[in-house]
Amino acid sequence: MTTTPETLKPLLWEPKNLIRAIEAAGVTLWSWNVDTDAFAMDDHSYDLWGIPRGVDVTFEDLSAHIHPADRDRVRAAFTATRAIIGAYEIDFRIMIGDELKWISARGQGDDVGMVRRIMFGIFIDVTGRKQAEEGRELLAGEMSHRVKNLLTIASGLTAITSRSTTTVGDMARELTLRLTALGRAHDLVRPVPGQTEAPSALLGDLLTVLLAPYDDLGAFSGRIRVSVPRMSVGEAATTIVALIVHELATNSLKYGALSVDTGTLDVSCSAHNEAVTLVWTESGGPRIKAPEGMGGYGSKLVARSVAGHLRGTINYNWAEDGLVVTLLVDPTRLAA
Repeated sequence: MTTTPETLKPLLWEPKNLIRAIEAAGVTLWSWNVDTDAFAMDDHSYDLWGIPRGVDVTFEDLSAHIHPADRDRVRAAFTATRAIIGAYEIDFRIMIGDELKWISARGQGDDVGMVRRIMFGIFIDVTGRKQAEEGRELLAGEMSHRVKNLLTIASGLTAITSRSTTTVGDMARELTLRLTALGRAHDLVRPVPGQTEAPSALLGDLLTVLLAPYDDLGAFSGRIRVSVPRMSVGEAATTIVALIVHELATNSLKYGALSVDTGTLDVSCSAHNEAVTLVWTESGGPRIKAPEGMGGYGSKLVARSVAGHLRGTINYNWAEDGLVVTLLVDPTRLAA
């Protein structure tokens, strides 16, 4: 038998085939008696709500499955549907054990389509769409938070640099170095697609990247040596570590080992359960002495950052043959 559009038409309009189309679209069917509150649903609606098939249900029975935060809103919305002119759509959450789903109830208001006091509509599982929307909102909030933090940091760095330089050129150069260091640190801990754990960087990688610009300023390469055990630095701590390292490196470039071609810098670390000890050792530089007074603004910022976010201490040993800085931090805060 030859298949023609005319012979296919009856198949297109057969009720069982139309139901197949509805099922393929993920649509489930319901009807509601506005007088008795009785609800009738197809098998897929029962499955969607996590209710055994064939059980008599009322709107109040379904309400027990609606998330408590949405329950009153949904009740009020369903009651108001009869006064709504045109199509309506109500999105809400339901709980099936510990599982949360988003449901969209849709129908026609203003009593359109009502038959013998019965209204008709559909349920659609929109969990995936809602999760995507929540993900976008979370990302937007996170981006806003990051931008505000970066602006605050940039403002602080500008203030620090303006106090430690005397010319516009010096200020522009130092501020660029500080911001570039932060940018490199940020790249190390930015989230990647499919990542399920909090972003982090290896401490050794972070220190190497931050100190790399200073390694080629002397008479030989390799004058900066980093030797630390394998450990992670969390996203929040990375910014603090970057500021500390850059402040120490900037001071060394001005007054310490990195200010001469033959100066060297060793950064080492030891880790124990109670503390992580990071040691910054300069050698081969000019003779130094401890600064008078409380130190500059940058030193104060470093001290506050170490004591505040990292819950640690920082100690300076102004030895004649080179500065030694010992940083003790809480390992849980370093990983945060």
